[in-house]
Amino acid sequence: MLTDAMTAAMTAANSADARADDEADTSAGHLRYRTVWISDLHLGTPGCQARALLDFLKQVECDTLYLVGDIIDGWQLRRSWYWPQAHNDVLQKILRKARKGTRVIFVPGNHDEFARRYVEHNFGGVDVVAEAVHITADGRKLWVTHGDLFDGVIQCAKWLAYLGDSAYGVTLKLNQWFNSVRARFGLPYWSLSSYLKLKVKRAVSYVCDFEIAVAREARKRGMQGVVCGHIHHAEMREIDGVLYCNDGDWVESLTALVEHADGRLEIADWSAQRALTSAAARAPAMAASPLPAPSAVPGLSGAMRGQAAMERPASLV
Repeated sequence: MLTDAMTAAMTAANSADARADDEADTSAGHLRYRTVWISDLHLGTPGCQARALLDFLKQVECDTLYLVGDIIDGWQLRRSWYWPQAHNDVLQKILRKARKGTRVIFVPGNHDEFARRYVEHNFGGVDVVAEAVHITADGRKLWVTHGDLFDGVIQCAKWLAYLGDSAYGVTLKLNQWFNSVRARFGLPYWSLSSYLKLKVKRAVSYVCDFEIAVAREARKRGMQGVVCGHIHHAEMREIDGVLYCNDGDWVESLTALVEHADGRLEIADWSAQRALTSAAARAPAMAASPLPAPSAVPGLSGAMRGQAAMERPASLV
């Protein structure tokens, strides 16, 4: 069922209509990177921030795009089918990038483990691999892996992972309600789940142990760094001489790892970028709004209204 859905999406993306869309799509991203890594999109779940992700993909151009696992959430789709148009649009955009020359590499994770049976195959211009080695512009070798193989819960008690996934889904529903309220007050997105992870001691220990285990394996393989996902916690730091990079997720943090032309690595926080863009868009409207006429203020005498009218600026600066 899941494989059929992927095949149908890729077939549609490579159809004559899709090629016509390519010719009509003349928009080019204003952000240019050598390499971009994204993971944990969880397409097929209500928690996926598909519209924000699509906005990111439209604004960004790169030579190589790594999809570092959990792109499609097979666990959720087995329980109940959820596939809105926005999720299809994300797949279409990724495949369109592949057709236009971007090298797209897909490293499956535990939620899309069904794709691991297609390792070493190419679908719609997307290379499916178990893991990858990326060489940065400044010569560093980075091991690219989803990271679930270093999760003791996934490897030793998968039933517990399924239970945790359900609990996580409940948290995300609460998170959506909470952020809908924040949005009404013009406040930016805030992740309840990420907050809880950082506050609960056991969760902090789990994240730390995971990071150390992945970095240790990268060093054993002779790598200068590692790029992974899985734990939904964007991070870039050095661990025992190895650069550990986690590109985060597109359920809560809305982050990606990017490589600049000179090899510099950076975590791109699209949530913060959208907040800045929104604030910039509101500023001209606020500046153009005139102050209320003094005559509307109760208690002002006629003389004072006249003086106030002469002194009142035409608009806010």
